[in-house]
Amino acid sequence: QQSGRRYNLFLKRRLRIDKRHQSKDSIFFRDGVRRIDFVLSYVDDFNKELEKKSERRKEFESNLQKAGLELETEDKKESEDGKIFFVKIHAPWEVLITYAEVLNIKVPIKENDIPSMVENPLDCILFPLRLPEKVMHPEPDYFTAPFSKDKQELYLINDESTFFSPSMRNRIVNYILTRCPYGTEEGKKKFGIKRLLNNGTYTAAYPLHDCQYWKKANDPNCDNERYTLYMEWARFLRFYKEQPLDLIRKYYGEKIGIYFAWLGFYTEMLFLAAVVGLICFLYGLFTMDENMSSKEICDPAIGGEIIMCPLCDQECEYWRLNTTCESSQYSHLFDNVATLFFAIFMGIWVTLFLEFWKRRQARLKYEWDLVDFEEEQQQLQLRPEYEAKCTQKKRNPVTQEMEPYLPLTSQAVRFCISGTTVLFWVSLIIASMIAVIVYRLAVYAAFASLMENTQTLQPISGLLTPQLATSVTASCLNFVIIMILNFFYERIAIWITDMEIPRTHMEYENRLTMKMFLFQFVNYYSSCFYVAFFKGKFVGYPGAYTYMFNRWRNEECDPAGCLIELTTQLTIVMAGKQIWGNIQEAFVPWICNWWGRRKARNNPENLYSRWEQDHDLQTFGALGLFYEYLEMVIQFGFITLFVASFPLAPLLALMNNILEIRVDSWKLTTQYRRPVAAKAHSIGVWQEILNGMAILSVVTNAFIVAFTSDMIPRLVYYYAYYENEDSPMSGYINNSLSVFLISDFPDRNKPKENPENFVICRYRDYRYPPDHERKYLHSMQFWHILAAKLAFIIIMEHVVFIVKFFVAWMIPDVPADVKARIKREKYLTQKILHEYELEKLKERLCQGDKRATEKEFIATEGRMELSRAM
Repeated sequence: QQSGRRYNLFLKRRLRIDKRHQSKDSIFFRDGVRRIDFVLSYVDDFNKELEKKSERRKEFESNLQKAGLELETEDKKESEDGKIFFVKIHAPWEVLITYAEVLNIKVPIKENDIPSMVENPLDCILFPLRLPEKVMHPEPDYFTAPFSKDKQELYLINDESTFFSPSMRNRIVNYILTRCPYGTEEGKKKFGIKRLLNNGTYTAAYPLHDCQYWKKANDPNCDNERYTLYMEWARFLRFYKEQPLDLIRKYYGEKIGIYFAWLGFYTEMLFLAAVVGLICFLYGLFTMDENMSSKEICDPAIGGEIIMCPLCDQECEYWRLNTTCESSQYSHLFDNVATLFFAIFMGIWVTLFLEFWKRRQARLKYEWDLVDFEEEQQQLQLRPEYEAKCTQKKRNPVTQEMEPYLPLTSQAVRFCISGTTVLFWVSLIIASMIAVIVYRLAVYAAFASLMENTQTLQPISGLLTPQLATSVTASCLNFVIIMILNFFYERIAIWITDMEIPRTHMEYENRLTMKMFLFQFVNYYSSCFYVAFFKGKFVGYPGAYTYMFNRWRNEECDPAGCLIELTTQLTIVMAGKQIWGNIQEAFVPWICNWWGRRKARNNPENLYSRWEQDHDLQTFGALGLFYEYLEMVIQFGFITLFVASFPLAPLLALMNNILEIRVDSWKLTTQYRRPVAAKAHSIGVWQEILNGMAILSVVTNAFIVAFTSDMIPRLVYYYAYYENEDSPMSGYINNSLSVFLISDFPDRNKPKENPENFVICRYRDYRYPPDHERKYLHSMQFWHILAAKLAFIIIMEHVVFIVKFFVAWMIPDVPADVKARIKREKYLTQKILHEYELEKLKERLCQGDKRATEKEFIATEGRMELSRAM
């Protein structure tokens, strides 16, 4: 019986081989002429919904044909698994030109004859980074104009089948699919492929890749752009090469093209920040032995003789200052004079990055024909979901047409639910952060006791202090909590944004962006804000400590400052996020695709068709690009908001981004179905978010230098409180530690044991000693330091902001040569169009057309003269 089944399967495959003459890479109908612009797939799953789904499909496909599209269905017997039907869609010339006019698509009218821009003198040096000219510029540069059916002879139409690029074609077909009706259910008109995908009528809808990524197609009519992108862009060995942005834009559309342009530009700018950050780090490394503070802490005669007060109640013992020798030395790597320079530098760098990006974006808008692109073509049109869910209508005051709308009361209720949900989840993040803080407070005593009583830990006790052990484990725990909360909130954010029923695609993306960014901002940065601005700031002093929930004593900073702990927190969260993100982006789709294709590997080549291959790939999704932007913007926050504590952060980001570009390009080219092409002339709302973070970064870095690092107290001591003119910093550690009389300890704080009968202990603060009349109150030096910190914040913020605004004013958003070329192209395009109209009028006059009057001819000539004058 088993051998009989195998024989039948062999005959079935043989029949299919004989029947199908196309190669598996064919992107045409069976006639080999009509191009497949889109594919729909569905499965006849025998259940009670089968008949309803079948009716929907029949009605939907009938309406697609009425709209002018041509369909060809592949029976499930032809599919590899024998279960899936494939509906291939072709848009004929008449449909393409109709919707090209509706969507205001720009097409070539004349080859661009404006001289190319001045060549970069560094081109010869940068030659190894360049790609071949055919890859960088796959098409000639044209003057373009919006398509009009009445002026077809004006455009450079050499071949109707190739005049509209595949990305233009799939964009047009997708526009029809999202608005095609499929019937009326429950008194409501139903339409759009998205609804049919959601209710299971169809299982997938996608345009086709043009070939396999690892080899060229056999069909000479295929462009093989996917193969070129893989060979020249998506392989990691090409990491040092520039990106073929024009080819990316041609194959995937402007929206994806602008993302990779931004990511590439951001990575290029990071190179400068990484070099300066590395120099600052090396300065700290080479001056480590010259740091007087760590010398005094490590000196047995100074740090070894200073007895510090216990860091927890009862369980902790008195300890000698020189036990933190190694951590104080490593703290100098990040807490030195270069920290201040780097914080100011990054405030200026972020301005240069944003301003130069505006110029780069303006150049791309010109090169990609997006100067006159109006958002309503892509973004401001009503969402099909909005049209379907809003049954009430009112007259649009602009168009005077009846349009669906959502009543104000319904909007208010939905926004209240949405706002409450967002506040709840933000509160949940804050609660989780407090839980991590409680963990830090609760386990510190355990780590202190373990490290003091365990002989095996003695060799590393100098480096791995209880403070550092607590900080590292808390940072790892915090990272795990961040990942878990992210998983849940992504779904919640999409749900509440859908519930709000945004009117347009732009509104939908902007609302979802703000929700997700707000959540991730709090999620990723809250722990860093705690270490930077709260830890060690509200400790109190021995005998009058501050407690959280009246139970856990607040944490103290290391005697060398809290900056090293902020660096630890930042490194773990930032590096962990980048490593996890790359693993998730690269391996998850690869494993899913491998699992889906495992049965088809041994099949004859022409049994596994191009549409089946793409069907087995992962879906990029409408929000695929959103998550890529979000990941990079969160990283941008790490390297700007807290960069004063970790000058190597830009270097980590640079290495990640070099990998990120190749991972993103690899997965988009090899692991995902081809996304529907979409237009975009900018990075959208992300630009405003980046601007806001750039301003906030100046404030946070000023506060980090002032309150988290030990720089200001050292400077105040150096200029006002030094004790030795020959070595002004000697004696600083002793000066920064206050004295406490052990007999003044209350029972709650007093250690259980004092084997060496210490009389006094020291703690990090500026307070009067026990024999002073203002016992344990803040000394005058404390107020001098506080005043210096506040003065430093004000001065640094004003200096950086003045430089930022001056730089932004000096750098125009649009390069002068681009402005000139835009004006020149507009003039020449108008001239071509007017000359065309004039020629048509002359023809009509010659033919005796009474409608073409002499006055109309004179008016057209006058308009041409006016255009020349302008």
